[in-house]
Amino acid sequence: MSLYFVTILTNMTLISFIAISAYLILIVGEVSFGQQAFFGIGAYITATLTTLLGLDIVIALFFSFMVSASFALVLSVLTIRLSGFYFAVASLSFAELFRLSLYKIEYTVETNSGTVGPNGPEGFQNIRWIFENNVSPDNFLVIAVSSLLALIILLIFMENSKLFKNARLVGKDQIVAQSIGIRPFFYRVGFITLAGGVAGFGGGLFALFNTYIEPSMFGIMLGVHGLAYSIIGGLGYPLGPLIGVFIDIGLLESVRFLSEYRMILFGGLVAAILIIFPEGIISPRLISRIKRKLVKKTNA
Repeated sequence: MSLYFVTILTNMTLISFIAISAYLILIVGEVSFGQQAFFGIGAYITATLTTLLGLDIVIALFFSFMVSASFALVLSVLTIRLSGFYFAVASLSFAELFRLSLYKIEYTVETNSGTVGPNGPEGFQNIRWIFENNVSPDNFLVIAVSSLLALIILLIFMENSKLFKNARLVGKDQIVAQSIGIRPFFYRVGFITLAGGVAGFGGGLFALFNTYIEPSMFGIMLGVHGLAYSIIGGLGYPLGPLIGVFIDIGLLESVRFLSEYRMILFGGLVAAILIIFPEGIISPRLISRIKRKLVKKTNA
Protein backbone atom coordinates (compact mmCIF):
# COMPACT_ATOMS: atom_id res chain seq x y z
CA MET A 1 0.00 0.00 0.00
CA SER A 2 1.09 3.57 -0.61
CA LEU A 3 2.28 5.69 2.32
CA TYR A 4 -0.68 8.01 1.84
CA PHE A 5 -3.20 5.16 2.09
CA VAL A 6 -1.43 3.68 5.12
CA THR A 7 -1.48 7.09 6.83
CA ILE A 8 -5.21 7.49 6.21
CA LEU A 9 -5.98 4.01 7.57
CA THR A 10 -3.82 4.62 10.63
CA ASN A 11 -5.49 7.94 11.36
CA MET A 12 -8.91 6.30 11.00
CA THR A 13 -7.84 3.61 13.44
CA LEU A 14 -6.50 6.06 16.02
CA ILE A 15 -9.52 8.37 15.84
CA SER A 16 -11.73 5.30 16.32
CA PHE A 17 -10.50 5.10 19.91
CA ILE A 18 -11.91 8.51 20.78
CA ALA A 19 -15.14 7.66 18.92
CA ILE A 20 -15.52 4.45 20.96
CA SER A 21 -14.85 6.37 24.17
CA ALA A 22 -17.69 8.76 23.31
CA TYR A 23 -19.85 5.73 22.47
CA LEU A 24 -19.29 4.19 25.92
CA ILE A 25 -20.47 7.38 27.64
CA LEU A 26 -23.51 7.65 25.38
CA ILE A 27 -24.51 4.14 26.43
CA VAL A 28 -25.13 5.35 30.00
CA GLY A 29 -27.11 8.32 28.73
CA GLU A 30 -24.54 11.10 28.95
CA VAL A 31 -22.99 13.30 26.26
CA SER A 32 -19.34 14.24 26.56
CA PHE A 33 -17.64 17.02 24.63
CA GLY A 34 -14.39 16.41 26.48
CA GLN A 35 -12.97 13.08 25.33
CA GLN A 36 -10.20 14.93 23.53
CA ALA A 37 -8.73 15.72 26.95
CA PHE A 38 -8.16 12.05 27.78
CA PHE A 39 -6.83 11.50 24.27
CA GLY A 40 -4.34 14.27 24.94
CA ILE A 41 -3.44 12.98 28.41
CA GLY A 42 -2.63 9.60 26.91
CA ALA A 43 -0.58 11.23 24.16
CA TYR A 44 1.55 13.26 26.56
CA ILE A 45 1.99 10.37 29.01
CA THR A 46 3.15 7.97 26.29
CA ALA A 47 5.43 10.58 24.74
CA THR A 48 7.00 11.32 28.12
CA LEU A 49 7.50 7.69 29.15
CA THR A 50 8.93 6.49 25.85
CA THR A 51 11.03 9.56 25.00
CA LEU A 52 12.24 10.90 28.33
CA LEU A 53 12.28 7.70 30.39
CA GLY A 54 12.87 5.17 27.61
CA LEU A 55 10.14 2.80 28.77
CA ASP A 56 8.71 0.03 26.62
CA ILE A 57 5.66 0.87 24.52
CA VAL A 58 3.48 -1.67 26.34
CA ILE A 59 4.26 -0.12 29.72
CA ALA A 60 3.80 3.39 28.35
CA LEU A 61 0.39 2.59 26.83
CA PHE A 62 -0.67 0.83 30.03
CA PHE A 63 0.15 3.93 32.07
CA SER A 64 -1.60 6.11 29.47
CA PHE A 65 -4.73 4.02 29.91
CA MET A 66 -4.55 4.07 33.72
CA VAL A 67 -3.73 7.77 34.12
CA SER A 68 -6.44 8.82 31.63
CA ALA A 69 -8.94 6.51 33.33
CA SER A 70 -8.00 8.02 36.71
CA PHE A 71 -8.68 11.55 35.48
CA ALA A 72 -11.99 10.36 34.01
CA LEU A 73 -12.86 8.74 37.34
CA VAL A 74 -12.25 12.00 39.18
CA LEU A 75 -14.35 13.90 36.62
CA SER A 76 -17.21 11.40 36.88
CA VAL A 77 -17.26 11.59 40.68
CA LEU A 78 -17.08 15.39 40.76
CA THR A 79 -19.93 15.67 38.25
CA ILE A 80 -22.07 12.86 39.66
CA ARG A 81 -24.97 15.25 40.29
CA LEU A 82 -24.80 16.65 36.77
CA SER A 83 -26.44 15.15 33.71
CA GLY A 84 -27.50 16.07 30.21
CA PHE A 85 -26.47 19.55 29.09
CA TYR A 86 -24.76 20.30 32.40
CA PHE A 87 -22.49 17.26 32.21
CA ALA A 88 -21.67 18.07 28.58
CA VAL A 89 -20.58 21.59 29.57
CA ALA A 90 -18.59 20.23 32.52
CA SER A 91 -16.74 17.76 30.29
CA LEU A 92 -15.96 20.52 27.79
CA SER A 93 -14.72 22.79 30.57
CA PHE A 94 -12.42 20.06 31.83
CA ALA A 95 -11.06 19.49 28.32
CA GLU A 96 -10.35 23.18 27.80
CA LEU A 97 -8.73 23.43 31.24
CA PHE A 98 -6.43 20.56 30.30
CA ARG A 99 -5.61 22.01 26.86
CA LEU A 100 -4.79 25.45 28.26
CA SER A 101 -2.67 23.88 30.99
CA LEU A 102 -0.47 22.29 28.33
CA TYR A 103 0.65 25.76 27.27
CA LYS A 104 2.24 26.18 30.72
CA ILE A 105 4.01 22.81 30.94
CA GLU A 106 7.66 23.07 30.00
CA TYR A 107 10.21 20.36 30.70
CA THR A 108 12.70 19.83 27.92
CA VAL A 109 15.93 17.87 27.65
CA GLU A 110 18.64 18.20 25.02
CA THR A 111 19.48 14.92 23.29
CA ASN A 112 21.34 13.83 20.18
CA SER A 113 18.07 14.07 18.24
CA GLY A 114 17.33 17.59 19.48
CA THR A 115 15.13 19.13 22.14
CA VAL A 116 12.80 16.57 23.71
CA GLY A 117 9.88 17.06 26.07
CA PRO A 118 6.78 19.22 26.48
CA ASN A 119 7.58 22.83 25.66
CA GLY A 120 4.38 24.78 26.20
CA PRO A 121 2.80 26.13 23.00
CA GLU A 122 5.60 24.63 20.90
CA GLY A 123 4.39 21.17 21.84
CA PHE A 124 6.23 17.92 22.40
CA GLN A 125 8.78 17.37 19.65
CA ASN A 126 11.04 14.50 18.57
CA ILE A 127 8.88 11.57 19.70
CA ARG A 128 11.16 9.17 17.86
CA TRP A 129 9.99 5.77 19.14
CA ILE A 130 8.80 4.73 15.69
CA PHE A 131 12.24 5.54 14.20
CA GLU A 132 14.40 4.25 17.03
CA ASN A 133 12.66 0.87 16.87
CA ASN A 134 12.64 0.73 13.06
CA VAL A 135 8.86 0.48 12.95
CA SER A 136 7.61 1.13 9.42
CA PRO A 137 4.25 2.84 8.79
CA ASP A 138 2.86 -0.52 7.65
CA ASN A 139 3.97 -2.22 10.87
CA PHE A 140 2.55 0.57 13.00
CA LEU A 141 -0.75 0.20 11.17
CA VAL A 142 -0.74 -3.46 12.19
CA ILE A 143 -0.10 -2.47 15.83
CA ALA A 144 -2.91 0.10 15.79
CA VAL A 145 -5.43 -2.13 14.01
CA SER A 146 -4.60 -5.08 16.27
CA SER A 147 -5.18 -2.92 19.36
CA LEU A 148 -8.48 -1.60 18.00
CA LEU A 149 -9.59 -5.09 16.96
CA ALA A 150 -8.83 -6.44 20.43
CA LEU A 151 -10.93 -3.63 21.95
CA ILE A 152 -13.83 -4.24 19.56
CA ILE A 153 -13.80 -8.00 20.23
CA LEU A 154 -13.83 -7.32 23.98
CA LEU A 155 -16.77 -4.93 23.66
CA ILE A 156 -18.69 -7.35 21.43
CA PHE A 157 -18.06 -10.14 23.93
CA MET A 158 -19.34 -7.91 26.75
CA GLU A 159 -22.33 -6.66 24.75
CA ASN A 160 -24.58 -9.51 25.88
CA SER A 161 -23.30 -9.40 29.46
CA LYS A 162 -25.39 -8.25 32.39
CA LEU A 163 -23.01 -5.31 32.81
CA PHE A 164 -23.77 -3.82 29.39
CA LYS A 165 -27.48 -4.61 29.54
CA ASN A 166 -27.78 -2.80 32.86
CA ALA A 167 -25.71 0.12 31.54
CA ARG A 168 -28.01 0.49 28.55
CA LEU A 169 -31.02 0.46 30.85
CA VAL A 170 -29.42 3.17 32.98
CA GLY A 171 -28.91 5.23 29.84
CA LYS A 172 -32.48 4.69 28.73
CA ASP A 173 -34.29 5.29 32.03
CA GLN A 174 -32.54 5.67 35.39
CA ILE A 175 -35.79 5.53 37.35
CA VAL A 176 -36.71 2.15 35.87
CA ALA A 177 -33.16 0.96 36.48
CA GLN A 178 -33.30 1.97 40.14
CA SER A 179 -36.70 0.32 40.56
CA ILE A 180 -35.20 -3.09 39.74
CA GLY A 181 -32.15 -2.65 41.96
CA ILE A 182 -29.61 -1.26 39.49
CA ARG A 183 -27.32 1.48 40.84
CA PRO A 184 -26.90 4.17 38.14
CA PHE A 185 -23.95 5.67 40.04
CA PHE A 186 -21.85 2.52 39.58
CA TYR A 187 -22.49 2.24 35.84
CA ARG A 188 -22.15 5.94 35.11
CA VAL A 189 -18.84 6.25 36.93
CA GLY A 190 -17.57 2.93 35.58
CA PHE A 191 -18.31 3.64 31.92
CA ILE A 192 -17.00 7.22 32.04
CA THR A 193 -13.80 5.89 33.61
CA LEU A 194 -13.46 3.15 31.00
CA ALA A 195 -14.11 5.67 28.22
CA GLY A 196 -11.32 7.88 29.52
CA GLY A 197 -8.90 4.97 29.52
CA VAL A 198 -9.82 3.97 25.97
CA ALA A 199 -9.31 7.53 24.72
CA GLY A 200 -5.97 7.73 26.56
CA PHE A 201 -4.75 4.50 24.99
CA GLY A 202 -5.62 5.79 21.53
CA GLY A 203 -3.92 9.09 22.32
CA GLY A 204 -0.74 7.23 23.23
CA LEU A 205 -0.67 5.52 19.86
CA PHE A 206 -1.42 8.85 18.20
CA ALA A 207 1.65 10.46 19.79
CA LEU A 208 3.94 7.65 18.69
CA PHE A 209 2.69 7.73 15.11
CA ASN A 210 2.54 11.50 14.76
CA THR A 211 6.01 11.98 16.35
CA TYR A 212 4.91 15.49 17.39
CA ILE A 213 2.01 16.73 19.49
CA GLU A 214 0.89 20.18 20.60
CA PRO A 215 -2.01 21.59 22.67
CA SER A 216 -4.01 22.77 19.63
CA MET A 217 -4.36 19.16 18.46
CA PHE A 218 -6.70 18.43 21.37
CA GLY A 219 -9.24 21.17 20.81
CA ILE A 220 -13.02 20.98 20.97
CA MET A 221 -13.47 19.89 17.34
CA LEU A 222 -11.68 16.60 18.01
CA GLY A 223 -14.20 15.83 20.74
CA VAL A 224 -17.14 16.97 18.62
CA HIS A 225 -16.07 14.73 15.76
CA GLY A 226 -15.60 11.76 18.09
CA LEU A 227 -19.10 12.29 19.44
CA ALA A 228 -20.53 12.74 15.94
CA TYR A 229 -18.99 9.45 14.77
CA SER A 230 -20.77 7.58 17.57
CA ILE A 231 -24.11 9.25 16.90
CA ILE A 232 -23.87 8.61 13.16
CA GLY A 233 -22.85 4.99 13.56
CA GLY A 234 -25.46 4.35 16.21
CA LEU A 235 -25.40 2.97 19.74
CA GLY A 236 -26.68 -0.48 18.89
CA TYR A 237 -23.31 -2.17 18.52
CA PRO A 238 -19.59 -1.40 19.10
CA LEU A 239 -19.02 -1.28 15.34
CA GLY A 240 -21.19 1.84 15.10
CA PRO A 241 -18.45 4.39 15.89
CA LEU A 242 -16.20 2.79 13.27
CA ILE A 243 -18.84 3.37 10.63
CA GLY A 244 -18.95 7.04 11.61
CA VAL A 245 -15.17 7.30 11.31
CA PHE A 246 -15.24 5.63 7.90
CA ILE A 247 -17.92 7.99 6.61
CA ASP A 248 -15.99 11.11 7.66
CA ILE A 249 -12.30 10.30 7.27
CA GLY A 250 -12.57 7.43 4.80
CA LEU A 251 -15.36 8.53 2.49
CA LEU A 252 -14.76 12.27 2.53
CA GLU A 253 -11.03 11.77 2.07
CA SER A 254 -11.87 10.46 -1.40
CA VAL A 255 -13.20 13.93 -2.27
CA ARG A 256 -10.07 15.69 -1.10
CA PHE A 257 -10.25 17.96 -4.13
CA LEU A 258 -13.28 19.54 -2.44
CA SER A 259 -11.22 20.30 0.67
CA GLU A 260 -12.69 23.78 1.04
CA TYR A 261 -16.16 22.29 1.32
CA ARG A 262 -15.39 19.10 3.27
CA MET A 263 -16.92 20.35 6.54
CA ILE A 264 -20.03 21.52 4.69
CA LEU A 265 -20.30 18.11 3.04
CA PHE A 266 -19.76 16.37 6.36
CA GLY A 267 -22.40 18.48 8.09
CA GLY A 268 -24.91 17.87 5.30
CA LEU A 269 -24.14 14.16 5.32
CA VAL A 270 -24.63 13.93 9.08
CA ALA A 271 -27.97 15.73 8.81
CA ALA A 272 -29.13 13.42 6.00
CA ILE A 273 -28.09 10.28 7.86
CA LEU A 274 -29.84 11.34 11.06
CA ILE A 275 -33.01 12.18 9.12
CA ILE A 276 -33.02 8.71 7.55
CA PHE A 277 -31.65 6.93 10.64
CA PRO A 278 -32.70 8.98 13.71
CA GLU A 279 -30.95 6.53 16.08
CA GLY A 280 -27.85 6.14 13.93
CA ILE A 281 -27.06 3.56 11.26
CA ILE A 282 -26.66 0.67 13.71
CA SER A 283 -29.42 1.51 16.16
CA PRO A 284 -30.41 -0.58 19.22
CA ARG A 285 -33.74 -1.21 17.50
CA LEU A 286 -31.99 -2.63 14.43
CA ILE A 287 -29.83 -4.93 16.56
CA SER A 288 -32.92 -6.17 18.44
CA ARG A 289 -34.66 -6.89 15.13
CA ILE A 290 -31.65 -8.81 13.83
CA LYS A 291 -31.42 -10.84 17.05
CA ARG A 292 -35.12 -11.75 16.86
CA LYS A 293 -34.72 -12.95 13.27
CA LEU A 294 -31.69 -15.02 14.19
CA VAL A 295 -33.60 -16.60 17.08
CA LYS A 296 -36.52 -17.47 14.77
CA LYS A 297 -34.17 -19.06 12.25
CA THR A 298 -32.45 -21.05 14.98
CA ASN A 299 -35.74 -22.31 16.36
CA ALA A 300 -37.16 -23.09 12.92
